[in-house]
Amino acid sequence: MTEPTPAAPASTQIVFLLFPGITQLDFTAPAQALSRMPGATLAGAAATTAPIATDSGFSIVPTHDFASCPQADILCIPGGHGVAEALGDAATIDFIARQAAGARWITSVCTGAFLLGRAGLLAGKRATTHWGYTHLLPLVGAEPVAARVIEDGNIITSGGVTSGLDFALTLIARLQGDAVAQAIQLAIEYDPAPPFVGGHPDRTPAAVTAGLKARVYDAAAARMEAALKA
Repeated sequence: MTEPTPAAPASTQIVFLLFPGITQLDFTAPAQALSRMPGATLAGAAATTAPIATDSGFSIVPTHDFASCPQADILCIPGGHGVAEALGDAATIDFIARQAAGARWITSVCTGAFLLGRAGLLAGKRATTHWGYTHLLPLVGAEPVAARVIEDGNIITSGGVTSGLDFALTLIARLQGDAVAQAIQLAIEYDPAPPFVGGHPDRTPAAVTAGLKARVYDAAAARMEAALKA
C-alpha cells in the first residue's frame, strides 16, 4: 500500500520594508532564514525600485515599489539609523498600515519597532527593540520588555540586529513546527559561539557599554526621540 503524498506547504508571502539607511543585517538575517521555509516567497518593498543604500556601504535592490507590492502574510519592518527619517515619511507609514491590516503576522527587527508604532500598531502592546532605544518605546504606546523576541498577539518584535534570526526561527516554528525551524537553523549553521561574553549591556563590561553609548547611542537615541515627538 502506497503512502499518501504529503500536502505541499501553503504559500506564505513575506514582505520586508526597505528604506535608505536600513541596517542590512536587520533585513538579510531574517530573510535568509525565512526564505528557506517551505512555501515562502519574499518581497522587498520601497518607495521606488531604485537601489537602497544600506548602512554597510552597499545597496540592495527592492523587488517592488509600494504600489505593486503583494499583500503580506508576514510583514517585517527592519531598523537602522534611517528609521528617524522614515518616521516622517507619510507614504512609508501608510504602506506599513495598509499591509499590516491584511497580514497574518506583523513583525519588526531592532528600531523597526518605532515604524510599527508610528503606524499605530504597538499601542498597549508589549514590545522590544535595540537596547539603546528601549526607553523610547512608551512614546509609541508600547510597554518595553528587555528580551530578544517578544510576542504579543500576532505582533512579534525583536531586539537589535542579530535578534532578527531569533525572531525568524521562532516564527518558522510557530508556522511549520520545531523540526522545520531546527533544520533551517542547522542549514545556516546558526550555532553562536561569540569570542567575547557580551552583546548586551547586562553582560558587557560597563566601560565598554558607556563608551559605545557616548560615541553612538546617546546621540542616536536623542535623534530618534526628536523624530518620534515631531
